[in-house]
Amino acid sequence: MQKINVPQALRACRATGWQVCGLLLGVCASGVSMASQADSAGFIEDSHLDLLNRNFYFYRDMRNGARNNLGANSRKPVSERNGYRSEWAQGLMSYYRSGFTQGTVGFGLDAFAMVGVKLDGGGGTTGTSLVPWGADGHPEREFSKLGGALKMQISKTVLKYGEQVPNVPVFSSNQFRLLPSTATGFSLVSNEFDKLTLQAGHFTAASSTDSSHNDGEITTDYTVLPPARAVDYVGGSYKVNEQLSFMLYGDQLKDIWRQYYANATYVMPLTSNTALSFAFNVFDTHDYGKARGGEIDNTSWSFLTGYSFGAHKISVGYQKIDGDEPFDWVAYEGTQSGAVYLTNAGAVVPFSEPNEQSWQLRYDLNMAAYGVPGLTFMARYIRGDGMDNSNSNNPFYRRIGNYDPDAKDNKEWERNIDVGYVVQSGKAKDLSIRVRQSTHRASTGTRWPDHDEVRVIIEYPMSIF
Repeated sequence: MQKINVPQALRACRATGWQVCGLLLGVCASGVSMASQADSAGFIEDSHLDLLNRNFYFYRDMRNGARNNLGANSRKPVSERNGYRSEWAQGLMSYYRSGFTQGTVGFGLDAFAMVGVKLDGGGGTTGTSLVPWGADGHPEREFSKLGGALKMQISKTVLKYGEQVPNVPVFSSNQFRLLPSTATGFSLVSNEFDKLTLQAGHFTAASSTDSSHNDGEITTDYTVLPPARAVDYVGGSYKVNEQLSFMLYGDQLKDIWRQYYANATYVMPLTSNTALSFAFNVFDTHDYGKARGGEIDNTSWSFLTGYSFGAHKISVGYQKIDGDEPFDWVAYEGTQSGAVYLTNAGAVVPFSEPNEQSWQLRYDLNMAAYGVPGLTFMARYIRGDGMDNSNSNNPFYRRIGNYDPDAKDNKEWERNIDVGYVVQSGKAKDLSIRVRQSTHRASTGTRWPDHDEVRVIIEYPMSIF
């Protein structure tokens, strides 16, 4: 079988233009077996409709004098602004996935309809991104999303165009609010080669977690750079065996940056119930083209090693942001993209400030070994220091921090405690309840004020057909 050199393909994409990468991947797949599409059951016969109910309560208590400056609060004097955010909402997400028509080339449709309803919250306590707020600064009673994508399949390669929920390391939807963020454009996924998945995409618009429209701008998580007109990505993952896997991706944010990502994950079994695990991630980001986002030169890497024994797992992580600009990533209208592929990205803070280094200690417990399947517990502590952007020439990122270049104790920390339970059987099977508590403190200017927060998330997935 023909083999593809993924690193070489990425270098070729960088030299010739990311827009053609989807075509290149399509050519790679054109000469292989058409067996999978030939076995298609049909557009209607292989259709699926799934529902996801999500109930979300979010409370964030600002500490040490911090105030909620969002929503209607922004119209009040600082001294009169609430010191907390609190919202409760119910979401319903329906996903329809058709099968493919029969023949050498199959056609199909993916569609979704979502609605979010505010259960509690006001203009003074909004700002959690569960629901949008209107021109008066007060949260909307309800909002909805409706979209879909046409799809075409040849063999084991699928091309889609329309509104989608992308999930790759360099461009990933935010799944950590009431409704997910979405993006509009092309995506290509190819599984023609054993153990190798190739992906490419070209997206030109986005919709945030608390927005009903689908034509929003493509921004970055720090929300200080000019919006981009398009984002392109290409890459893939290769699973050598059950223990070892690799990922390699690159994206191009038009006239702002080119960003490359690599990952290696390895699990080393020691005995029947003990193992060591290792995960390495690295991002390399540089400005290009018209450099509308200013000068960017950043390499961010992280490493996590864990020891699992029976129901327990203890992990230790280290992360380093090597650059006078922060590690930033593609987002949706100024909201977090969600899946940040860095070891020390906590529930709230990614520890991605310029020149920051951070350490993590984590403990996981699976209570199935003690007769309670479905019950899990996680606790972690992350501490970062050394934040400094005093040597940066970037006018956008220089505005975000309040770092003292002469200080020796620029630092921050975050603690997360997560308890979850998934019903294992009966009529409520797969119903999940998760409680997350987070605390963040910082001794210097960062993007996040000191706060304590609680999130309670209840989900119930249903398969209609």
